[in-house]
Amino acid sequence: MVGPMRPQIVLFGSSIVQFSFDNGGWGAILAGLYARKADIVLRGYSGWNSRQALDVLDEVFPKDAPVQPSLVIVYFGGNDSVHPHPSGLGPHVPLQEYLENMRKIANHLKSISEHIRIIFLTSPPINEEQLRKKLSATQSGRTNESCGEYADALMELSEELNVKAINLWSAIQTRDDWLDVSFTDGVHLSAEGSKVVVKEILRVLREADWKTSLHWMSMPTEYAEDSPYYPPAPDGKTTINVSYCVSRRSLQWDL
Repeated sequence: MVGPMRPQIVLFGSSIVQFSFDNGGWGAILAGLYARKADIVLRGYSGWNSRQALDVLDEVFPKDAPVQPSLVIVYFGGNDSVHPHPSGLGPHVPLQEYLENMRKIANHLKSISEHIRIIFLTSPPINEEQLRKKLSATQSGRTNESCGEYADALMELSEELNVKAINLWSAIQTRDDWLDVSFTDGVHLSAEGSKVVVKEILRVLREADWKTSLHWMSMPTEYAEDSPYYPPAPDGKTTINVSYCVSRRSLQWDL
């Protein structure tokens, strides 16, 4: 463990989470935005479904941890929604079981700290044609319709649980050219697809009526004091406090 202690934002999910630091991914964008403000902690497990998530829930989020996350962003559902294989193998989880698993995840997170905030991400859409060309051997039985069914059901459950949720299946498809730009292989998100995820997460954080805001623009910057070692200002009498400087790329997320 290193200090100073910062709020933790945990990304917990399957490959959409594990790969979120690749290809200009949404996890990497969040890490950049929250530099000197919060630590983005990656707990992504490619290929997993909600059953597997339950198996490790106590290990990933132990109740006796000295520090609990401030925010957990949870994504499972895309693999659960894959149609069942005749062999009985594969990631499919029936819809009602999936919802019960997500309920258990939410309840566990709420039980370990009253201060934890939760955001559920639904299954994003998929490009079935691109998928068949690039991942047909490993992704049989995955359809955009099924992803949408699981996404809608999770949104309903989230409302029941009073948990914030983002319908990625709908959000990504609002762009006219979403089929062409949103994916690297028909399933996993491209840089353009990840931008939608970040935009939606920041919207939720901005609008959330939480006692302590977790939007990056509202959080204090670590070691933000002025210093004589910073670059001199044009007047030659003061310095420019670069601890508040953000990259031009970050300015697009001033949402």
